[in-house]
Amino acid sequence: MSEHFDVHGGARLTGEVEVVGAKNSVLKLMAAALLAEGTTTITNCPRILDVPLMADVLRSVGCHVEIDDDVVRITTPAELSHEASSGAMSKLRASVCVLGPLVGKLKKAVVALPGGDAIGSRPLDMHQNGLRKLGATSAIEHGCVVAQAEGLHGAQIWLDFPSVGATENILMAAVLAEGTTVIDNAAREPEIADIAAMLGEMGAKISGAGTSTLTVEGVAELKPTEHRVIGDRIVGATWAFAAAMTRGDVTVTGVDPHHLELVLEKLRLAGAEVTTYDGKGFRVRQPERPQSVDFVTLPYPGFATDLQPFAVALSSVSDGTSMITENVYEARFRFIEEMVRLGADARTDGHHAVVRGVEQLSSAPVWASDIRAGAGLVLAGLCADGITEVWDVFHIDRGYPHFVENLNRLGARIDRVGTSGPEGG
Repeated sequence: MSEHFDVHGGARLTGEVEVVGAKNSVLKLMAAALLAEGTTTITNCPRILDVPLMADVLRSVGCHVEIDDDVVRITTPAELSHEASSGAMSKLRASVCVLGPLVGKLKKAVVALPGGDAIGSRPLDMHQNGLRKLGATSAIEHGCVVAQAEGLHGAQIWLDFPSVGATENILMAAVLAEGTTVIDNAAREPEIADIAAMLGEMGAKISGAGTSTLTVEGVAELKPTEHRVIGDRIVGATWAFAAAMTRGDVTVTGVDPHHLELVLEKLRLAGAEVTTYDGKGFRVRQPERPQSVDFVTLPYPGFATDLQPFAVALSSVSDGTSMITENVYEARFRFIEEMVRLGADARTDGHHAVVRGVEQLSSAPVWASDIRAGAGLVLAGLCADGITEVWDVFHIDRGYPHFVENLNRLGARIDRVGTSGPEGG
Protein backbone atom coordinates (compact mmCIF):
# COMPACT_ATOMS: atom_id res chain seq x y z
CA MET A 1 0.00 0.00 0.00
CA SER A 2 1.22 3.50 -0.80
CA GLU A 3 -0.23 6.96 -1.15
CA HIS A 4 -0.32 9.29 -4.09
CA PHE A 5 -1.79 12.70 -4.87
CA ASP A 6 -4.39 13.30 -7.55
CA VAL A 7 -3.59 16.82 -8.75
CA HIS A 8 -6.33 18.48 -10.80
CA GLY A 9 -4.97 20.88 -13.40
CA GLY A 10 -6.12 24.39 -14.13
CA ALA A 11 -5.95 25.94 -10.67
CA ARG A 12 -5.14 29.59 -10.02
CA LEU A 13 -3.79 29.96 -6.49
CA THR A 14 -4.97 32.94 -4.45
CA GLY A 15 -5.00 33.79 -0.76
CA GLU A 16 -2.63 33.68 2.20
CA VAL A 17 -0.44 30.88 3.52
CA GLU A 18 1.68 30.78 6.67
CA VAL A 19 5.16 29.27 6.78
CA VAL A 20 6.33 27.56 9.97
CA GLY A 21 9.80 26.59 11.18
CA ALA A 22 12.55 25.55 8.78
CA LYS A 23 13.15 21.84 8.21
CA ASN A 24 16.81 22.59 7.49
CA SER A 25 17.15 24.27 10.88
CA VAL A 26 14.95 22.38 13.34
CA LEU A 27 16.71 19.02 12.95
CA LYS A 28 20.11 20.61 13.65
CA LEU A 29 18.71 22.56 16.62
CA MET A 30 17.44 19.27 18.03
CA ALA A 31 20.94 17.82 17.68
CA ALA A 32 22.45 20.88 19.40
CA ALA A 33 20.37 20.05 22.49
CA LEU A 34 22.82 17.17 23.08
CA LEU A 35 25.41 19.74 24.15
CA ALA A 36 23.63 20.76 27.38
CA GLU A 37 22.38 18.60 30.23
CA GLY A 38 18.73 19.34 31.04
CA THR A 39 15.64 20.21 29.01
CA THR A 40 15.88 22.30 25.84
CA THR A 41 12.62 23.56 24.30
CA ILE A 42 12.31 24.30 20.59
CA THR A 43 9.21 26.12 19.33
CA ASN A 44 7.71 26.84 15.89
CA CYS A 45 8.69 23.32 14.79
CA PRO A 46 7.20 22.08 11.52
CA ARG A 47 4.91 19.05 11.73
CA ILE A 48 6.86 16.96 9.24
CA LEU A 49 8.00 13.33 9.23
CA ASP A 50 11.65 14.21 9.78
CA VAL A 51 11.05 15.66 13.27
CA PRO A 52 9.92 12.36 14.88
CA LEU A 53 12.70 10.59 12.96
CA MET A 54 15.28 12.91 14.52
CA ALA A 55 13.57 12.39 17.89
CA ASP A 56 14.22 8.65 17.48
CA VAL A 57 17.90 9.34 16.75
CA LEU A 58 18.18 11.40 19.95
CA ARG A 59 16.38 8.72 21.96
CA SER A 60 18.94 6.19 20.71
CA VAL A 61 21.68 8.06 22.63
CA GLY A 62 19.58 8.37 25.79
CA CYS A 63 17.55 11.56 25.45
CA HIS A 64 13.89 11.88 26.41
CA VAL A 65 11.99 13.66 23.63
CA GLU A 66 8.42 14.99 23.71
CA ILE A 67 6.68 16.37 20.62
CA ASP A 68 3.61 18.50 21.37
CA ASP A 69 2.19 20.10 18.23
CA ASP A 70 4.84 22.66 17.21
CA VAL A 71 6.93 22.32 20.39
CA VAL A 72 9.74 19.80 20.91
CA ARG A 73 11.24 19.25 24.36
CA ILE A 74 14.53 17.38 24.57
CA THR A 75 15.87 16.27 27.94
CA THR A 76 19.54 15.39 27.74
CA PRO A 77 20.76 13.18 30.62
CA ALA A 78 24.06 13.47 32.44
CA GLU A 79 25.10 10.14 30.94
CA LEU A 80 24.72 10.05 27.15
CA SER A 81 25.54 7.16 24.86
CA HIS A 82 28.07 7.96 22.14
CA GLU A 83 26.47 5.48 19.70
CA ALA A 84 23.67 6.81 17.51
CA SER A 85 22.15 3.69 16.02
CA SER A 86 18.43 4.31 15.44
CA GLY A 87 16.80 2.79 12.37
CA ALA A 88 15.78 6.36 11.53
CA MET A 89 19.40 7.08 10.53
CA SER A 90 18.93 5.32 7.20
CA LYS A 91 15.95 7.54 6.35
CA LEU A 92 17.34 10.88 7.44
CA ARG A 93 20.33 12.71 5.98
CA ALA A 94 20.32 15.25 8.81
CA SER A 95 20.94 12.50 11.35
CA VAL A 96 24.68 12.94 10.74
CA CYS A 97 24.47 16.28 12.56
CA VAL A 98 24.61 14.45 15.90
CA LEU A 99 28.27 13.70 15.11
CA GLY A 100 29.61 17.14 16.08
CA PRO A 101 27.66 17.47 19.35
CA LEU A 102 28.59 13.94 20.48
CA VAL A 103 32.28 14.50 19.77
CA GLY A 104 32.11 17.92 21.43
CA LYS A 105 30.31 16.65 24.53
CA LEU A 106 31.66 13.10 24.95
CA LYS A 107 34.89 13.25 22.92
CA LYS A 108 33.73 10.17 21.03
CA ALA A 109 30.95 9.17 18.64
CA VAL A 110 29.78 6.25 16.54
CA VAL A 111 27.17 7.48 14.07
CA ALA A 112 25.55 5.30 11.41
CA LEU A 113 25.98 6.65 7.89
CA PRO A 114 22.83 8.59 7.00
CA GLY A 115 20.25 8.13 4.27
CA GLY A 116 17.83 10.75 2.93
CA ASP A 117 17.03 12.14 -0.50
CA ALA A 118 18.38 10.58 -3.69
CA ILE A 119 19.96 13.72 -5.12
CA GLY A 120 23.58 12.66 -5.54
CA SER A 121 26.65 11.97 -3.44
CA ARG A 122 27.21 13.99 -0.27
CA PRO A 123 30.47 12.69 1.21
CA LEU A 124 31.48 13.37 4.80
CA ASP A 125 35.13 14.18 4.07
CA MET A 126 34.87 17.80 5.20
CA HIS A 127 33.02 16.81 8.39
CA GLN A 128 35.79 14.36 9.26
CA ASN A 129 38.65 16.66 8.28
CA GLY A 130 37.22 19.41 10.47
CA LEU A 131 37.01 17.09 13.47
CA ARG A 132 40.59 15.96 12.85
CA LYS A 133 41.74 19.59 12.91
CA LEU A 134 40.07 19.91 16.31
CA GLY A 135 42.10 16.95 17.59
CA ALA A 136 39.86 13.95 16.94
CA THR A 137 40.48 10.83 14.92
CA SER A 138 37.75 9.95 12.42
CA ALA A 139 37.17 7.03 10.07
CA ILE A 140 34.39 5.07 8.38
CA GLU A 141 34.07 1.62 9.98
CA HIS A 142 31.32 -0.97 9.44
CA GLY A 143 28.91 1.59 7.96
CA CYS A 144 29.48 4.15 10.72
CA VAL A 145 31.47 7.33 11.24
CA VAL A 146 33.72 6.62 14.23
CA ALA A 147 35.41 9.60 15.91
CA GLN A 148 37.19 10.07 19.24
CA ALA A 149 39.63 12.39 20.96
CA GLU A 150 41.52 12.79 24.20
CA GLY A 151 40.45 16.41 24.10
CA LEU A 152 39.44 19.01 21.52
CA HIS A 153 41.38 22.18 20.85
CA GLY A 154 40.77 25.25 18.72
CA ALA A 155 41.98 25.23 15.14
CA GLN A 156 42.06 27.16 11.89
CA ILE A 157 39.77 25.25 9.49
CA TRP A 158 39.30 25.93 5.80
CA LEU A 159 36.39 24.28 4.00
CA ASP A 160 36.99 23.43 0.34
CA PHE A 161 33.29 24.09 -0.26
CA PRO A 162 30.86 26.02 1.98
CA SER A 163 29.10 22.84 3.08
CA VAL A 164 26.15 23.43 5.39
CA GLY A 165 26.44 20.06 7.10
CA ALA A 166 30.20 20.31 7.63
CA THR A 167 29.89 23.86 8.97
CA GLU A 168 27.22 22.74 11.43
CA ASN A 169 29.09 19.67 12.70
CA ILE A 170 32.39 21.53 13.12
CA LEU A 171 30.65 24.46 14.82
CA MET A 172 28.83 22.22 17.29
CA ALA A 173 32.04 20.34 18.12
CA ALA A 174 34.08 23.53 18.48
CA VAL A 175 31.85 25.29 21.04
CA LEU A 176 33.16 23.02 23.81
CA ALA A 177 36.76 22.80 22.51
CA GLU A 178 39.58 24.52 24.37
CA GLY A 179 40.73 27.72 22.66
CA THR A 180 39.67 29.54 19.52
CA THR A 181 38.39 27.93 16.33
CA VAL A 182 38.09 29.82 13.05
CA ILE A 183 36.05 28.24 10.24
CA ASP A 184 36.83 29.87 6.88
CA ASN A 185 34.66 29.50 3.77
CA ALA A 186 31.84 28.54 6.14
CA ALA A 187 28.27 28.18 4.90
CA ARG A 188 26.30 31.43 5.18
CA GLU A 189 22.74 30.08 5.13
CA PRO A 190 20.18 31.65 7.50
CA GLU A 191 19.85 28.22 9.12
CA ILE A 192 23.53 28.42 10.19
CA ALA A 193 22.81 31.77 11.82
CA ASP A 194 19.81 30.19 13.55
CA ILE A 195 21.96 27.43 15.04
CA ALA A 196 24.60 29.97 16.08
CA ALA A 197 21.87 32.04 17.77
CA MET A 198 20.59 29.06 19.76
CA LEU A 199 24.12 28.03 20.74
CA GLY A 200 24.71 31.61 21.88
CA GLU A 201 21.61 31.41 24.07
CA MET A 202 23.09 28.22 25.54
CA GLY A 203 26.29 30.06 26.45
CA ALA A 204 28.51 29.53 23.41
CA LYS A 205 30.70 32.37 22.14
CA ILE A 206 30.31 32.60 18.36
CA SER A 207 30.87 35.55 16.05
CA GLY A 208 30.52 35.94 12.30
CA ALA A 209 27.28 33.99 11.79
CA GLY A 210 25.91 34.81 8.36
CA THR A 211 29.39 35.51 6.98
CA SER A 212 31.98 33.19 5.48
CA THR A 213 34.16 33.29 8.62
CA LEU A 214 32.94 31.87 11.92
CA THR A 215 34.98 32.42 15.07
CA VAL A 216 34.30 30.25 18.11
CA GLU A 217 35.73 30.82 21.58
CA GLY A 218 35.43 27.50 23.38
CA VAL A 219 33.57 27.36 26.71
CA ALA A 220 33.55 24.74 29.45
CA GLU A 221 29.84 23.94 29.35
CA LEU A 222 26.49 24.96 27.88
CA LYS A 223 23.07 25.25 29.47
CA PRO A 224 19.67 24.33 28.04
CA THR A 225 17.49 27.04 26.52
CA GLU A 226 14.23 27.78 24.72
CA HIS A 227 14.52 28.76 21.07
CA ARG A 228 12.12 29.57 18.22
CA VAL A 229 12.97 28.14 14.80
CA ILE A 230 13.24 30.63 11.94
CA GLY A 231 10.68 30.45 9.11
CA ASP A 232 11.35 28.00 6.30
CA ARG A 233 12.63 29.98 3.32
CA ILE A 234 12.47 26.93 1.01
CA VAL A 235 8.78 26.38 1.79
CA GLY A 236 8.18 30.13 1.42
CA ALA A 237 9.84 30.05 -1.99
CA THR A 238 7.73 27.05 -2.98
CA TRP A 239 4.57 29.12 -2.49
CA ALA A 240 6.15 31.98 -4.43
CA PHE A 241 6.82 29.73 -7.41
CA ALA A 242 3.32 28.24 -7.10
CA ALA A 243 1.82 31.72 -7.41
CA ALA A 244 3.95 32.52 -10.46
CA MET A 245 3.28 29.20 -12.23
CA THR A 246 -0.50 29.36 -11.78
CA ARG A 247 -0.75 33.09 -12.56
CA GLY A 248 -2.02 33.52 -9.04
CA ASP A 249 -1.87 36.00 -6.17
CA VAL A 250 -0.45 34.57 -2.93
CA THR A 251 0.66 36.26 0.29
CA VAL A 252 3.22 34.30 2.33
CA THR A 253 3.74 35.04 6.04
CA GLY A 254 6.09 33.68 8.69
CA VAL A 255 9.33 33.95 6.69
CA ASP A 256 11.86 36.76 6.33
CA PRO A 257 11.85 37.98 2.69
CA HIS A 258 15.50 39.04 3.08
CA HIS A 259 16.31 35.31 3.05
CA LEU A 260 14.71 35.10 -0.41
CA GLU A 261 15.99 38.22 -2.12
CA LEU A 262 17.43 36.44 -5.18
CA VAL A 263 14.38 34.19 -5.56
CA LEU A 264 11.97 37.11 -5.48
CA GLU A 265 14.15 39.06 -7.93
CA LYS A 266 14.04 36.11 -10.37
CA LEU A 267 10.24 36.08 -10.12
CA ARG A 268 10.16 39.82 -10.79
CA LEU A 269 12.19 39.15 -13.95
CA ALA A 270 9.60 36.52 -14.88
CA GLY A 271 6.92 39.21 -14.72
CA ALA A 272 5.58 38.82 -11.20
CA GLU A 273 4.57 41.74 -9.02
CA VAL A 274 6.38 41.21 -5.71
CA THR A 275 5.71 43.10 -2.49
CA THR A 276 7.79 42.44 0.65
CA TYR A 277 6.83 43.04 4.28
CA ASP A 278 9.96 43.64 6.33
CA GLY A 279 10.81 40.50 8.29
CA LYS A 280 7.27 39.16 8.04
CA GLY A 281 6.55 37.91 4.55
CA PHE A 282 5.81 38.82 0.95
CA ARG A 283 3.18 38.76 -1.80
CA VAL A 284 3.60 37.39 -5.33
CA ARG A 285 1.08 38.26 -8.03
CA GLN A 286 1.57 36.95 -11.57
CA PRO A 287 -0.85 38.74 -13.91
CA GLU A 288 0.20 37.01 -17.14
CA ARG A 289 2.14 34.02 -18.40
CA PRO A 290 5.66 34.05 -16.87
CA GLN A 291 8.63 35.05 -19.00
CA SER A 292 11.65 32.74 -19.26
CA VAL A 293 14.50 33.32 -16.79
CA ASP A 294 17.88 31.61 -16.38
CA PHE A 295 18.86 30.03 -13.05
CA VAL A 296 22.22 28.97 -11.59
CA THR A 297 22.34 27.08 -8.28
CA LEU A 298 25.02 28.16 -5.81
CA PRO A 299 25.55 28.16 -2.05
CA TYR A 300 23.73 30.91 -0.16
CA PRO A 301 23.25 33.77 -0.92
CA GLY A 302 23.05 32.22 -4.38
CA PHE A 303 19.99 30.42 -5.75
CA ALA A 304 19.45 27.33 -3.57
CA THR A 305 19.82 23.88 -5.11
CA ASP A 306 16.67 22.91 -3.16
CA LEU A 307 14.75 25.31 -5.42
CA GLN A 308 16.09 23.96 -8.70
CA PRO A 309 13.03 21.73 -9.34
CA PHE A 310 10.78 24.79 -9.04
CA ALA A 311 12.98 26.72 -11.47
CA VAL A 312 12.59 23.86 -13.96
CA ALA A 313 8.84 23.65 -13.36
CA LEU A 314 8.37 27.41 -13.80
CA SER A 315 10.50 27.39 -16.95
CA SER A 316 8.41 24.56 -18.39
CA VAL A 317 5.33 26.81 -18.58
CA SER A 318 7.08 30.14 -19.25
CA ASP A 319 7.20 32.05 -22.52
CA GLY A 320 10.65 31.46 -24.00
CA THR A 321 13.70 29.29 -23.31
CA SER A 322 15.52 29.00 -19.99
CA MET A 323 18.92 27.64 -19.04
CA ILE A 324 19.19 26.01 -15.60
CA THR A 325 22.67 25.20 -14.29
CA GLU A 326 23.11 22.84 -11.32
CA ASN A 327 26.37 23.33 -9.45
CA VAL A 328 25.68 21.51 -6.16
CA TYR A 329 24.03 18.07 -6.53
CA GLU A 330 24.62 16.18 -9.75
CA ALA A 331 21.58 13.88 -9.54
CA ARG A 332 18.99 16.61 -9.06
CA PHE A 333 18.20 16.63 -12.79
CA ARG A 334 16.43 13.28 -12.30
CA PHE A 335 13.43 15.52 -11.77
CA ILE A 336 13.48 16.50 -15.43
CA GLU A 337 12.74 12.92 -16.52
CA GLU A 338 9.42 13.18 -14.67
CA MET A 339 8.71 16.65 -16.09
CA VAL A 340 9.11 15.21 -19.60
CA ARG A 341 6.34 12.72 -18.74
CA LEU A 342 4.17 15.80 -18.17
CA GLY A 343 4.98 17.19 -21.60
CA ALA A 344 7.82 19.54 -20.67
CA ASP A 345 10.24 20.36 -23.49
CA ALA A 346 13.49 19.88 -21.58
CA ARG A 347 16.86 18.26 -22.13
CA THR A 348 20.02 18.02 -20.06
CA ASP A 349 23.72 18.19 -20.85
CA GLY A 350 25.97 17.64 -17.87
CA HIS A 351 25.32 20.38 -15.32
CA HIS A 352 22.95 22.24 -17.64
CA ALA A 353 19.32 21.90 -18.63
CA VAL A 354 17.57 23.75 -21.43
CA VAL A 355 13.83 24.16 -20.98
CA ARG A 356 11.54 25.56 -23.68
CA GLY A 357 8.25 26.66 -22.20
CA VAL A 358 4.94 25.25 -23.43
CA GLU A 359 1.46 26.73 -23.06
CA GLN A 360 0.19 23.83 -20.97
CA LEU A 361 1.54 20.59 -19.57
CA SER A 362 -0.30 17.27 -19.91
CA SER A 363 -1.27 15.00 -17.03
CA ALA A 364 0.56 11.72 -16.38
CA PRO A 365 1.64 9.50 -13.49
CA VAL A 366 4.95 10.77 -12.08
CA TRP A 367 7.26 9.77 -9.20
CA ALA A 368 8.95 11.97 -6.61
CA SER A 369 12.65 11.22 -6.04
CA ASP A 370 13.11 13.71 -3.20
CA ILE A 371 11.22 16.30 -1.15
CA ARG A 372 11.53 19.25 -3.54
CA ALA A 373 11.09 17.16 -6.69
CA GLY A 374 7.80 15.90 -5.26
CA ALA A 375 6.55 19.40 -4.51
CA GLY A 376 7.70 20.58 -7.93
CA LEU A 377 5.73 17.82 -9.64
CA VAL A 378 2.61 18.83 -7.73
CA LEU A 379 3.01 22.44 -8.90
CA ALA A 380 3.54 21.21 -12.46
CA GLY A 381 0.38 19.13 -12.16
CA LEU A 382 -1.55 22.30 -11.34
CA CYS A 383 -0.48 23.59 -14.77
CA ALA A 384 -1.45 20.43 -16.68
CA ASP A 385 -4.71 19.34 -18.27
CA GLY A 386 -6.56 16.53 -16.53
CA ILE A 387 -5.45 14.79 -13.33
CA THR A 388 -1.78 14.16 -12.58
CA GLU A 389 -0.90 11.31 -10.21
CA VAL A 390 2.16 12.08 -8.07
CA TRP A 391 3.59 8.97 -6.39
CA ASP A 392 6.03 8.45 -3.49
CA VAL A 393 4.53 11.43 -1.70
CA PHE A 394 6.13 10.40 1.60
CA HIS A 395 9.04 12.52 0.36
CA ILE A 396 6.81 15.60 0.35
CA ASP A 397 5.54 14.81 3.85
CA ARG A 398 9.15 14.90 5.05
CA GLY A 399 9.46 18.60 4.21
CA TYR A 400 6.02 20.22 3.96
CA PRO A 401 3.52 20.34 6.82
CA HIS A 402 -0.13 20.37 5.68
CA PHE A 403 0.94 20.61 2.04
CA VAL A 404 -2.32 19.38 0.50
CA GLU A 405 -4.47 21.33 2.94
CA ASN A 406 -2.61 24.58 2.25
CA LEU A 407 -2.83 24.13 -1.51
CA ASN A 408 -6.54 23.35 -1.36
CA ARG A 409 -7.13 26.46 0.77
CA LEU A 410 -5.40 28.49 -1.94
CA GLY A 411 -7.79 27.16 -4.58
CA ALA A 412 -6.15 23.99 -5.82
CA ARG A 413 -7.88 20.63 -5.92
CA ILE A 414 -5.60 17.86 -4.68
CA ASP A 415 -6.71 14.55 -3.20
CA ARG A 416 -4.54 12.25 -1.12
CA VAL A 417 -5.29 8.68 -2.19
CA GLY A 418 -4.15 5.55 -0.36
CA THR A 419 -3.91 2.63 -2.76
CA SER A 420 -1.58 0.11 -4.36
CA GLY A 421 0.76 2.02 -6.66
CA PRO A 422 1.40 1.26 -10.36
CA GLU A 423 4.60 -0.39 -11.45
CA GLY A 424 7.32 2.00 -12.49
CA GLY A 425 9.03 5.05 -11.17
